[in-house]
This record gives sequence, structure tokens and C-alpha cells, in this order.
Amino acid sequence: MKYRVLTVTPLSQNCSLVWCPQTQEGAVIDPGGESERIEAAARQMGVRLTRILLTHAHIDHVGAAGALASATGAPIWGPGREDEFLVAVLAQQARLFGVTLEEPFVPDRWLTNGELVTIGTVQLAVLHCPGHTPGHVAYHCAAAATVFTGDLLFQGSIGRTDLPGGDHQALLDSIRRQLWPLGDRTTFVAGHGPAGLLGDERRTNPFLR
Repeated sequence: MKYRVLTVTPLSQNCSLVWCPQTQEGAVIDPGGESERIEAAARQMGVRLTRILLTHAHIDHVGAAGALASATGAPIWGPGREDEFLVAVLAQQARLFGVTLEEPFVPDRWLTNGELVTIGTVQLAVLHCPGHTPGHVAYHCAAAATVFTGDLLFQGSIGRTDLPGGDHQALLDSIRRQLWPLGDRTTFVAGHGPAGLLGDERRTNPFLR
């Protein structure tokens, strides 16, 4: 697996372009905005987008999903159905947070814990990680020892739980039950800020000690 992280939207959200180097088939995880820039990055890398994957349904992570789906024909998968209520109010979220919803959408498929998403020869395991939102998921590539965590975990911090559907204890449980078993040497790509190692967060993150 190869990946490239683009920072998009005024909220500095990380959008990850993930692809299989054997087939150049790719996916974009959490296209929060700037669909044309995301498309250009895919073309530059010679990647053909066949999936749009969402970790959760906050506007800064999904604002360009509908436009990308229309432009590329790629279906939108995720997050969990528990976030359906957030998809229904994306226009209101956009107004509240000042982030553009480029095109309204409804996911083509809701994802559940344990499913596998195949992109060429790359497999991403879906991990249901409620807490930041009820339907939040993470995407784990075991072969590359990398997990895309959305707004679950950050370097030195954790996701906020004061928005509708947030649950602080559920978020802590998700990190401990879903992320820690992946191993200390697994790289996590967060929804905001720099990537890091799970082991470093397990040892030093003040919210998790």
C-alpha cells in the first residue's frame, strides 16, 4: 500500500489518498473539501479512484465526497449507519462550521466492524470505533502496519466528544479495544495533525495513561 496525505478545508483536515502500487487502483479516505485538488493529486500519482471511504459524517471529513463520486463514478462507503443522522444534516453542519458541502450525497454502503475493503491487492479492515460519533470507523492495513483513525486519536490528544452523538467513555474504549491490539509499531494517520505510532500514544498520551 502507498498513501499520500492532503490537508484540506479551513479546519485543516487530513484527506488520505491510498492506492495499490501493483494496479494503481485507489481510494480517498475522508475527502473533506477541495475535490478538484484531490482529483489532481490522484492524476499526478496515476491513481484511478474506485472507492470513497468515510470515517465519520462530520462536514470537514465529507464535504467533497459527493462531488468526487459524481466526477469519478467511485461509490461512497462508510461510515457506520449510526452516523446516518449526521449525513441528514450536512447542509446545516456546513453553515455552522463554515465548510463547503460541494454536493449532497448519501453513502452507497454503510460499513460494519470486521468488513474488508479491497483496493487492488490492498485490504483495509473496517474497525467500528464509536465515541467521536456513533458510527465512526477506522481503516487498518495490516500489511502496511498503518491505520487511518479519523478523529479518534491524535498525537498527544483524542477526539472531542461534545458534539451530537459523542461519548467520551466509548471513545476511550474504542482506542483501547480496537487500536492498541494493532501493535505499538503500527502507524496511525489522524484526521488532523501529524501521524504517529500507536505505541508512543499508549505510553505518553495524557488522555490515555
